[in-house]
Amino acid sequence: MSIELQLQERSGNKCELCNATEQLKVYEVPPVEQLTIDNVILVCNTCFDQIEKNEQLNPDHWKILSETMWSEYAAVQVVAWRMLSRLRGEAWAADNLEILYLDEDNLEWAKKTGDHEQDGTVEFHVDSNGTRLYEGDTVVLIRTLDVKGSTLSAKLGTVVKNIRLDPNNVEQIEGRVEGQMIVILTKFLRKG
Repeated sequence: MSIELQLQERSGNKCELCNATEQLKVYEVPPVEQLTIDNVILVCNTCFDQIEKNEQLNPDHWKILSETMWSEYAAVQVVAWRMLSRLRGEAWAADNLEILYLDEDNLEWAKKTGDHEQDGTVEFHVDSNGTRLYEGDTVVLIRTLDVKGSTLSAKLGTVVKNIRLDPNNVEQIEGRVEGQMIVILTKFLRKG
């Protein structure tokens, strides 16, 4: 029997974190050396996107952890501990984190990603209007920019297609202007 089928059977075809029944997928609880039923859980897209920091944490979505954190499965407990740690600024999350018991091995597993050391906020690339930018978007310059180390001047209104997001700096994107790849500050552009 496949791992996904085992998870569906184990969870009653529900997200093991929030009990949602739509758009379920297998989530490998990092770090994973070898995929087994013991290091995966079944999650919905909403939980997955927030766990993976693709979306901002919605504290209201996670209040159900006060029930699901008591799962008999270590992988569910580990993810619940990580999410409660990221939400520890919320009184209910701090209270639940205090009473959630993980044995030494599971606590060590939970701490391996370092999620417990971070808060729940996630920063995204946004344009000058606060609109979220995605890899491959088209943007328009809202100001004429002189490109350092070049005679190139990127004019106001220049369209930059197929941008790349700088993974290390949410205030910078890369794009091609007049055939040259340049770094552009997000505060000088808007989504096209």
